[in-house]
Amino acid sequence: MDTVDLILSPKWLIPVVPKEVCLEHHSIAINQSRIIDILPTDAISSRYEATKHIKLDDHALIPGLINTHTHAAMSLIRGLADDKALIDWLNNYIWPTEEKWVDEKFIEDGVELAIAEMLLSGTTCFNDMYFFPDIMARTADRLGMRAVTGLIVLDFPTRWAANADEYLDKGLALFDELRHVELVTATLAPHAPFTVSDQPLEKVRMLSDELDLPVHIHLHETTHEIEHSQTNYGKRPIARLEELNLLGPNLLAVHLTHLLDEEIDLLAEYGINAVHCPQSNMKLASGFCQLSKLMEKGINVGLGTDGAASNNDLDMMEEMRSAALLAKAVSNNPESLPAYQALELATLSGARGLGLADVTGSLEIGKWADITAIDLSHPACQPVFDPISQIVYTASRQQVSDVWVAGNQLVEDHKLTQIDQHDCLRRARKWQQKISHDS
Repeated sequence: MDTVDLILSPKWLIPVVPKEVCLEHHSIAINQSRIIDILPTDAISSRYEATKHIKLDDHALIPGLINTHTHAAMSLIRGLADDKALIDWLNNYIWPTEEKWVDEKFIEDGVELAIAEMLLSGTTCFNDMYFFPDIMARTADRLGMRAVTGLIVLDFPTRWAANADEYLDKGLALFDELRHVELVTATLAPHAPFTVSDQPLEKVRMLSDELDLPVHIHLHETTHEIEHSQTNYGKRPIARLEELNLLGPNLLAVHLTHLLDEEIDLLAEYGINAVHCPQSNMKLASGFCQLSKLMEKGINVGLGTDGAASNNDLDMMEEMRSAALLAKAVSNNPESLPAYQALELATLSGARGLGLADVTGSLEIGKWADITAIDLSHPACQPVFDPISQIVYTASRQQVSDVWVAGNQLVEDHKLTQIDQHDCLRRARKWQQKISHDS
């Protein structure tokens, strides 16, 4: 009998691969942080002896959720400027606040608060775009969280860098540092077409090709962005990116709420990856992503929350439900985005877009043990006819009981194991008091 580090025995096991499969009374054997076997519970007990065996008799196990687009440290300005139009929100509230307050300590405290929230709601990996990406990366690694840090690029100065060249130089230095970090990888992250000019975007494309790095960018998020592009470049943003040779499998395009049918065809032809942020798009009235059309054309789509300043949470359980319901309403088709597809968007599809599908996003032998346990014994989830549907349409983040990242248990019985929650909240309150006093 082989000895392994951990065996998890849930009532239901939802691997995502194969599609639509829900295994009853199966167990996962984990050793040295990776999944080494999935078998019926009786069979696994006769084959392996575990250092620790956890039985989850009322639970479903799913791959850890992947938040494919967020701005983690903005958790510290959650609710600062609600119910504003995006350009007003950015120009008059968010950017002035960031200019005054965002420093290394703000990032560290904001990222820790965000990771605490994400872990407690079942997220095991997030893709970030914000200032001081080095601090974000080190904080995530210190806390044992899988993360992708965006090497942010802008035309204008911030506390992180003075110009586009400095953003790229600092980003490349961080990329070299991350070569030796197992849990944290990187994307190139030009903020948006209206904040990054052609020359930096050409450098981004060159570096993406040279280093095989994804390019993470807000794209076709608002009518203002499209009007700005037409006024300043004589073409819509997607046409501009095509001219700059940025369309391709390495492009991770966020929002895509204003697309012509021919643009959807073009994105599909180039094999780009999309990120859908339904709640943020609704709250900022940015528009509706034509999710069903994107998926019908074979475009890979992940799910993201966006930042807590515009959502106002980092709850991927809720994002799944919103995506599924909104897809039906926008397409006028109740069969759009069934529950199993919503779960795939929140897991494996996000991993694909981030270049991580070989290591996470599904419960398969050889992948890292990034796993979330959801207790379905709550009255709102009973009776259980279809566990996948219950997770997408009825379960809440309060039912996430346990979370593992690379086999390390970061949430145990609803409690964080690596984060001092009391101290984390104390620091968040101090930031609230400082920012409120200033305003």
